[in-house]
Amino acid sequence: MIKFLDLHKINIQYEDELKDVANRVIDSGWYLMGKQLKTFEQNYAAFCNVEFALGVANGLDALRLIFKGYIELGIMKKGDEVIVPANTYIASVLAVTDNGLVPVFVEPNLDTYNLNSDKIEYAITHKTKAILTVHLYGQNSVDYKMLEICSKFNLKLVEDSAQSHGARWDNKISGGIGDAAGHSFYPGKNLGALGDAGAVTTNDKALARTISALRNYGSEKKYENIYKGLNSRLDEIQAAFLNVKLKYIQLDIDKRRKVAEYYLNNIKNENIILPTVINEDAHVWHLFVIRTENRNGLQQYLKDNNIQTLIHYPIPIHHQQAYEEYKSLNLPITEKIHKQLLSLPIGMHLKNEDIINIVKVINKFDF
Repeated sequence: MIKFLDLHKINIQYEDELKDVANRVIDSGWYLMGKQLKTFEQNYAAFCNVEFALGVANGLDALRLIFKGYIELGIMKKGDEVIVPANTYIASVLAVTDNGLVPVFVEPNLDTYNLNSDKIEYAITHKTKAILTVHLYGQNSVDYKMLEICSKFNLKLVEDSAQSHGARWDNKISGGIGDAAGHSFYPGKNLGALGDAGAVTTNDKALARTISALRNYGSEKKYENIYKGLNSRLDEIQAAFLNVKLKYIQLDIDKRRKVAEYYLNNIKNENIILPTVINEDAHVWHLFVIRTENRNGLQQYLKDNNIQTLIHYPIPIHHQQAYEEYKSLNLPITEKIHKQLLSLPIGMHLKNEDIINIVKVINKFDF
């Protein structure tokens, strides 16, 4: 079976270094808010070319804390609206609603699957305070029109960079394009920890200071609480693992781009729609997603041929029970995408023969 993802195979490459830093953390006797976290925050800020990086417990908390920080700073208040892409993972929207803010769903571009800037302005009201743009599947979602809209309406631009570590656009890197960004280091991500982990990046000193306190029970000094905060801290051992893996992230990106290039050049089945790439540097291929009307049939056929695939994501947010208040929304592009997309294996765990075999099998599928 060609696995969609093989975390053991990926992490075994760094086995000696990971075990070494794990032992160092254990021996140090310091497991939270210590040297490893400070080092990772410095390294990741430099990687994203921003002034501040703040390690937190996971990617959802990273986004939650950004909006919570803006509320504490008086930039937003409960009931304000945030433009969100209708086609995204539920965590993006949970971060908005968890803060008492209101998500306003905007359809994606059918070619890139990212937020369609041409549709944003129609969704803006006097309550709109931010655009949450998601770099879905690893492709940058920001364009000049989006920035112009933010400037025109004085909106904050928040990046959901959970899938786009290292994606470049306009001489900037994902996480350093907007006003703030949330990052996930879930084990399956391009930069993955060995457990849950996340970070916020920003150049906004006031926001960074606020989030630094909010993640630690709302406290800058022990037992003195400025805010009603959270417990959302990136622990020392995960920070240590991320410091190791950050050194090799470009190797991961390069491998993913080679796999994607082979897929793009060699999948010839006329019933399959391949991804659209706007700019090679702007895509780091967290996922390679194809589209077809017979998604379920293709997935079963690939499974029968020992190729594992996944669906990202089978149910759109406005059809989830958790958000049944939005079930009447008319979002045909989003619904079409969720019915047709299928994610192929991509990543460091694949051998050349795996990639060749996947393409051969797909090209033989009779729709």
